Amino acid sequence: MSKPEISVIMPVYNAEKYLSETIESILNQTYSNFELLILNDKSTDGSKQIIEKYKAKDARIVLIDKEKNVGPANLRNEGFELARTPYIALMDADDIALPTRFEKQITFLKNNPDVGVCGTWMTYFGGKKNKVISHAETHDAIKVSFLYSCAIGNSTVMLRKENLGSLRFENEYVPVEDYDLWSRLLTKTKFHNIQESLINYRLHPNNISKTKIENVNRSVKKVKINQLKGFEIENGDSNIELYLGAFEVRRGLTPAEIIKIIDASKYLISQNEKLKNFHPALLEKQIEKTLLRTIRNASEFNLSFYNHLKKNEKSLFGKIKTLDKTIIRFKSVINWKK
Repeated sequence: MSKPEISVIMPVYNAEKYLSETIESILNQTYSNFELLILNDKSTDGSKQIIEKYKAKDARIVLIDKEKNVGPANLRNEGFELARTPYIALMDADDIALPTRFEKQITFLKNNPDVGVCGTWMTYFGGKKNKVISHAETHDAIKVSFLYSCAIGNSTVMLRKENLGSLRFENEYVPVEDYDLWSRLLTKTKFHNIQESLINYRLHPNNISKTKIENVNRSVKKVKINQLKGFEIENGDSNIELYLGAFEVRRGLTPAEIIKIIDASKYLISQNEKLKNFHPALLEKQIEKTLLRTIRNASEFNLSFYNHLKKNEKSLFGKIKTLDKTIIRFKSVINWKK
């Protein structure tokens, strides 16, 4: 085998039920010049035996067998250190890569040297029906999307090792350590998502994101707060919650609370005009979309709030759907008559 161009990093812990299918999806790629680094995290099921069976047949597989369970974030970081190739691909032990995944991603990266990270769409399967998860395509759109949520699937990532540099997954952000790492890498290189599903992401009861919801929400909030530095807003700012309201739909807020979030959003937009860290039109469009949904989900409506929107927030008010305006006006009048 020639010197590989891609190192595929796959952490494994008690994955015997799906592991063979996952490994075969990698070994059967149309692009074959890679090494598959499988890091076995002291599995107690038959995972190691399955890995050894495939390793005996295919020299591209490298098994790193851990004597102590260290968790997927640490395993991926170890994989980054062990990787001896210019490109790195990530893969989870229960997902399935479509045959052309590597071929399409490495071709894109080679043809676009300014892009350091390439993802794809993915398809959720294992539930009642399959669902394609799409993400923004261009770097500018992805960067704005990251203010709201992680806009690249971890199992879809292929990156240039040189662009990764010393950045690593941080245990502090588990189980959304990928959201944290990619949000930091976004400031150092361009991202791109191929507009095609090239990964089948398996849904089952053991998905981390479903079993540790509280940790997910807490860590996601920390990542979002960190990204506010792109607006020169520090973690201790007293208006943090208002700024976050521009990037997540709030339900059940009072008119006074919504007006404060609208004002905070204006400040974010003005800061971006000065700093130019985000595409202005895309940022404003996304903030408007969030504010409109927050307004629609207000706890109450009154004429004072309705008139404030109509008089002082003309641009935002003009984007409220006609039916929603009618409903807001009706509820405001009803409350006034009470």
